[in-house]
Amino acid sequence: MVVSPHDFVRCDPSILGGSSGLTMALEDDLKKMAESLPDGPGVYRFLDEGGRVVYVGKAKSLRKRTSSYFTGSHGPRTEAMLRQAKKLEMTLTETENEALILEANLIKRYKPPYNVLLKDDKSHPYLHLNHQHPFPRLSLYRGQRKEGGRFFGPYPSVHAVRDTLKWLQKVFPIRQCSDLQFANRSRPCLQYQIKRCTAPCCGREGGEEYAARVSNLVLFLEGRDKAIERDMKKAMWMASEALDFEEAARLRDRLHCLKQVQDRRRLNLSKELDLDVAVVLKQDGVVIALFLFVRRGLLLGSRSFFPENAGDVAVEEVMNTFLAQYYANPDNRFDQGLGKLESTWPPPEVLINVAMVEEEWLAQVLTRLRGSAVHFLQPVRGEKRQLLEMAEKNAEELLLRRVGYHSLQSRDRMELGRILEMPQIPERIEAYDISHFQDTHAVGSQVVFTAQGFQKEAYRRYALEDDSLADDTARMADVLERRLLSLKEGEGEEAVTQPWPDLILLDGGIGQLHAVLAVAAELQIDGITFCAIAKGPQRNAGRERLFLQGRESPIILSHGSPVLLLLQKIRDEAHRFAVGFHRVRRQKEQRRSVLDEIPGIGSKKKRALLRRFGSVSAMQEADTESLMSVSGISAELARRIEQHLKK
Repeated sequence: MVVSPHDFVRCDPSILGGSSGLTMALEDDLKKMAESLPDGPGVYRFLDEGGRVVYVGKAKSLRKRTSSYFTGSHGPRTEAMLRQAKKLEMTLTETENEALILEANLIKRYKPPYNVLLKDDKSHPYLHLNHQHPFPRLSLYRGQRKEGGRFFGPYPSVHAVRDTLKWLQKVFPIRQCSDLQFANRSRPCLQYQIKRCTAPCCGREGGEEYAARVSNLVLFLEGRDKAIERDMKKAMWMASEALDFEEAARLRDRLHCLKQVQDRRRLNLSKELDLDVAVVLKQDGVVIALFLFVRRGLLLGSRSFFPENAGDVAVEEVMNTFLAQYYANPDNRFDQGLGKLESTWPPPEVLINVAMVEEEWLAQVLTRLRGSAVHFLQPVRGEKRQLLEMAEKNAEELLLRRVGYHSLQSRDRMELGRILEMPQIPERIEAYDISHFQDTHAVGSQVVFTAQGFQKEAYRRYALEDDSLADDTARMADVLERRLLSLKEGEGEEAVTQPWPDLILLDGGIGQLHAVLAVAAELQIDGITFCAIAKGPQRNAGRERLFLQGRESPIILSHGSPVLLLLQKIRDEAHRFAVGFHRVRRQKEQRRSVLDEIPGIGSKKKRALLRRFGSVSAMQEADTESLMSVSGISAELARRIEQHLKK
């Protein structure tokens, strides 16, 4: 069965082992079954006894590639994978290029433990220009790009977006306030006073002038800033000749800011190059992969990754996997919203610091994506070599920091296990906290800390709506009962993908510890160390007390102890996560309005009404025809709104 990788991304997961895949039990003779596979391109997947995908690979010949696992000797990593493998799934593809793309998509989807994982699942920040409003707003945007308007990015970090916004406001004073603030503003805000906005909300600037400024902003974000610089110089001299020196000085200051922004982005290159720079470095089992993005000679940004499961993999193989997974995901393109620059993804050249295992194969795939030739280069001299060295230098600094962090963290976890008299070094630590305001909107939080740091994809939030939970002790017991019960019920398949914690850290005192221990005893949970961490007298941080099972007096670590600092960091992260969830729930309750009581009014119609009238009070004064002018409001619904608001 032949499956297009593009169709596969949209298909249901069940087809992998069904009509579009070939599943074979390999418990008796893996080698014999591998030899029966077709001699064509495709993707194969090894599965363990529980059905979890443990490795994904691609091949020009499925039969030859899978059979090679059972001939000759292999490294310890491959041997460990084969000991777990019990089943094999394969998907034929029409071409070798499709196999490479499909492999990258499957690795991203299943995150197999024996594949190098390009872990970067966060949503990337964008600049969003909302053209739906007569006075468009420029703002930071994160999440799925469902809103109307135009997006520029993605940017490497939120800090990069905010820094860009700060400089853009100086050159192009575009409003950043929300539409609701804009509709209800009666006098200019502080942004107008510091010349970061022209106060169109109060009629200080007309629509045509504002639209011209927005057009210049778009040109700048598209990389066509030379035309803007020329026009600003011309306008400055015209204002000076007309003796309008204040306007000339204002344009001079904006021109100066524009040049500063240009200097921050532009590289000292002889040509306006379009290329990516990719480097992979490795030290003490830690691997970093870093990208620099250059378009028209402008440095658009950089991104760094610390691939998982790559500590014992050669850097050449990591580079190959890194680039394949990165370019297979269209959300990673860094030139979206840049007009003509969008045709530069993938760019015609990718500079690399190490040779790749399947360089020719990957070049063919990227050529197909681009529509013209893509080349991998390892420059030895000139400007391109300088760009590669700049990327390597940045990667080295990040890698040294990461290696140092892991070394210190490993030492601290080892010492923590000794202090708490644990049978092993705590590899997975889960911390829990409770947050509420005067016993309302109570919530619980779970954060996870491992050798790789905080694992935010494993965080959990708990809503505590049972009125019988009278205090934090009962609430903590309820949260841990739900958590431990899910572990108990998940023994088997879920337990493989969700490891049990070695240490559970409770934000509280001896009461919380005893309540949770009672829950653990009732569920017959063992093998987990429970520890409650309480602040010192008068809630003094730095004098924390650690309460353990079977120990009468608490453990008090010395002020400034590395282990104490580690526990404080984990405890504070649980507190931050709990408080954030509590605030979301409380604000959601506070945002409830009388409109929520009207049948037929959902969140979209409510936003449309508030955008049109600004407030519920203004709606009370509106007649039926005015209400019907709002998109989605029918005559019947308008009469219902009018009747309800006048009660």
